[in-house]
This record gives sequence, structure tokens and C-alpha cells, in this order.
Amino acid sequence: MTDYGHELIFGGFLTPDAQHPEQVVARAKLCEQVGLDLATFQDHPYQPKFLDTWTLMSYLAAATSRIRLAGNVLNLPLRQPVVLARSVASLDLLTGGRVELGLGAGAFWEGIEAVGGRRLTPGQSVEALDEAIRVVREVWAADRRGGVRVDGAHYRVVGAKRGPAPAHDVGIWVGAYKPRMLRLVGRAADGWLPSLSYLPNGPTDLPRLNAVVDEGAEAAGRDPRAVRRLLNVFGQFSPSGSGLLTGPPQQWVEELAGLALDHGISGFVLGADDPTSIQLFAQEVAPAVRELVAAERREPGTRAAAVEEQREAVAAGGSTALAVRPTPDPGVRLSDRRLWDESTRPVAPPPGHVYTPHAQAVGAHLVDVHDHLRQELGQVRDLLDQVRRGVVSAGDARAALNRMTMRQNNWTLGAYCAAYCTVVTQHHGLEDNSIFPHLRRADPGLGPVLDRLEEEHVVIHDVVEGVDRALVDLLRTPGDFTTLQEAVDLLTDTLLSHLSYEEQQIVEPLARYGFYAGQV
Repeated sequence: MTDYGHELIFGGFLTPDAQHPEQVVARAKLCEQVGLDLATFQDHPYQPKFLDTWTLMSYLAAATSRIRLAGNVLNLPLRQPVVLARSVASLDLLTGGRVELGLGAGAFWEGIEAVGGRRLTPGQSVEALDEAIRVVREVWAADRRGGVRVDGAHYRVVGAKRGPAPAHDVGIWVGAYKPRMLRLVGRAADGWLPSLSYLPNGPTDLPRLNAVVDEGAEAAGRDPRAVRRLLNVFGQFSPSGSGLLTGPPQQWVEELAGLALDHGISGFVLGADDPTSIQLFAQEVAPAVRELVAAERREPGTRAAAVEEQREAVAAGGSTALAVRPTPDPGVRLSDRRLWDESTRPVAPPPGHVYTPHAQAVGAHLVDVHDHLRQELGQVRDLLDQVRRGVVSAGDARAALNRMTMRQNNWTLGAYCAAYCTVVTQHHGLEDNSIFPHLRRADPGLGPVLDRLEEEHVVIHDVVEGVDRALVDLLRTPGDFTTLQEAVDLLTDTLLSHLSYEEQQIVEPLARYGFYAGQV
């Protein structure tokens, strides 16, 4: 049994299909929406049916806000190391640390040679990769003096200026299968990224290959645990099992948890373009695998019992998937003003639970209440249009705003408490300010998220007040709608952004812990 102890990550391995670029973008966004950590793309610059991987990643970096991006793996023979290092660092800086470097020594040499690349022997390709990793690390070492100097047989750099440094410690993950490459991974890389389908004997090859990586690390004076082990996995979800990773989600959970605990795999990247498979993998498989692995790490020997517990819960009508879907942020901003930095928002601890039908309903209530507030936002924008057309006076519009939930709620405790808790108070004696404190007690890891939500509630309160003030100003100076339009646009941006963030972070904790102790 080999568990290197890394936090588990789950990702998607998507086809960069040039015939349907809009579908590629939609699938990458889906990976983010359903909670995957990583979106990756194969890189074959000689293949005209594929989008250029680096261009695609750059586009997706602007189209997403949370998910990490990586080539799987980038084709080194056609990616010059100094330029590659600066490209990775630049995109990492622009995304706030969301880029990893998947790197390959090259394959399909006919294609590489056809577009001007140099054909290398297997031994030469290993040497070239070794030199390239040295170049990349030297370029990123922006705090060192002097220029980059690597006098290699394949890459010669004579005094190139250093930098920029990436925003975070970018992982260099190498696709490797043969002993020399595996020892290189152990010696110089941060991760090993093979595909399970390329292993002749499947998982039974992993102990032998892991040992070679470990050997390379130890020979270089490194702890083998410094090298993350990732795995591209392929399979099919089906009602009954008929082979490895071919069967229902529960079978996938048990098999991937086994790969993590027995072979040290801590990153699972699903090779699939099917949206349903991506959702099942993210929302049913990943949380349950995390839960099984965490239970075994806390108390070795509990894995079998945890597997049986999950089977029983699923058989009793529970599900490892959270049925309710948080509403995505529309991503469009109408106002030039930004009242908070979305990139600094904390993230809730990863989910991992079996949800009963009642728990599913509890999580859905938050979205229901938020949908009501989104409807009210639509009414506000409609009121603005009616005032502009003279159908409704500014005074009548102000009276309508004051009747809305978003105006009556002072936002210091959150839209959810104001709109929903008052309904259930008569049944449960629930005070308006009980939900957030309950979640804090249930999971201290939610503290930073709840703090941020409360801070944003105060901001939204001021924004709503700003719409009211703009209506008052319109009564004083009829005909000038500039201030009111700006106030309503700012409300639209802040409210939709906040509601989406709140759902993404606390729908699952509400389903897990309920509104108050003992509810779920």
C-alpha cells in the first residue's frame, strides 16, 4: 500500500475539437460549474483538426474564474522552452495562479517532423526534456542574479533574462512510461501524468512504475512524496459493472479510492467529452472518493466499512450526487465599478457525502430563495424602463422597491435568512441569525467563506440603498436617468455575482448540515 498523502484533485481531459470550438468552451465551463479542479487538453500542433492548445487555454483562462488549466501534455519538440516558461508564467499571473505545466517529450514524430520539428531518438528526447525542465525552472527563478545559462545538447541558453515568475508554484507534470523518463520524473518533475489505458497491464503496472519514479527521486536526494502521481482515466458509466471503470458511479468510487490508497494516485483526470459523464464524475464520484480516502487516512482499516456504508446509503435512496445545481455567474458586468475583488473569495472545503432526498431539498431551498431575488432584480430593471418611458413615476417606483424582499432585508444576515428563515420560524423556532452560526459550528472550515458572505451582504445593503437614493434624486431632477441607470446596473452586477458565489459555497453544506443542529 502506497499513499503519498497528497490532497486529491479531479479534472477533465477534453478534446480540443476545431470543428466545434463552442462545444469545447462549453465543456470546459461545465467542468468548472460542476466542481472539477482541473481542465486539461491534449497538444498536437501538427493536427489541423485540433485547436491550438495554448490559444485555447488562454481563451478559457478569461472565460473561467476558478478551474485550473493544463496541457495534457504540451508537445515539447514544438514549444521552445524559454518562450514556454514565459507563456506559462504570464498566464499564471493573469489568472491568479490557475495554470499547471503538463509536459511531454514528444510522440508522433512524423507529424512533428512534417511541420519543421526535429526527429529525436528515445534517448535524445529524454535528454531534451531534462534540459528543457532546467531552462523553465531557471527562467521562473526571477529572484536569482545573472542570466539563464543552460549549455545543453538540445537547448542552449546563453544569458537570457529571468522572469517573469509565475503567481504560484506551477507544477511540472510529465507524461512518462519508460524507465529513463520515469527516473527523470523522480529527479526533476513535480508530478507524473500517465494514461491508464497506455499501461499494458493496467493498475498492476503502477507499483513497478512508481518504484522507478521513487528511485529517481531518492537518487537526486528528493523525498518521493514530493512527486504527485496523476492518472488520465477512461471508462463508461453504466447500470452494471463489466470491467475496470465500466459500471455505476459507486463502482468508480471504490476503484478510484483503491488507486489512491494502494498506488498513491492523487489526481484523476477523466478523458470524456460527454457532459453527463463529466457531471457524474464531478458530482457523484469525486466527492465520494474524497470521503473514502479521507476516512482511511484518518483511521486506517476503515475503508471497507466506509464502502459498505456508502453502498447501504445509496441502496436506501441516498445519492453521492447533489441534485441541486448552483446558478452560475452570468459573467457579464454592466457597470464599470467593482465593489469587491472576486478573485479573493474563499472557497468552502471540498464536499463528500451521501445525501438523502430530504438533504437534497434543504440544499435546494437556497436556490429557490435566490431565484425569487433574481426575479425581483428583473422587476427593478423593468421599473427603470417604465420610469424612463413615463409609465410609472419615480415615487411609485420607489414605493414598489420598498415592498420588495431585497429592500426589506437589511442584508446583514443574508438574503437567505430574511427570505426563508421567517417562513420556518413558526415551525422550528429558528431565529433569523441562526443559520450562519450553525454552519460555523458544524464545519469551522466554512468560517472564511461565511465571513466573506457577511461582508458582501453589507455591501449589497448599501447598493440597494443606492437605488433608492437614485430614485429620490430623480424626483428632484426629473429627466436625468444617468444616476439611476448606474445604480441599477451596479445592483445587477453585485447581486448576481454574490448569489452565485453564495450558492456555490453553501448549498452543499446546507444539504449536509441542515438549517440547524439535528435537522439532516
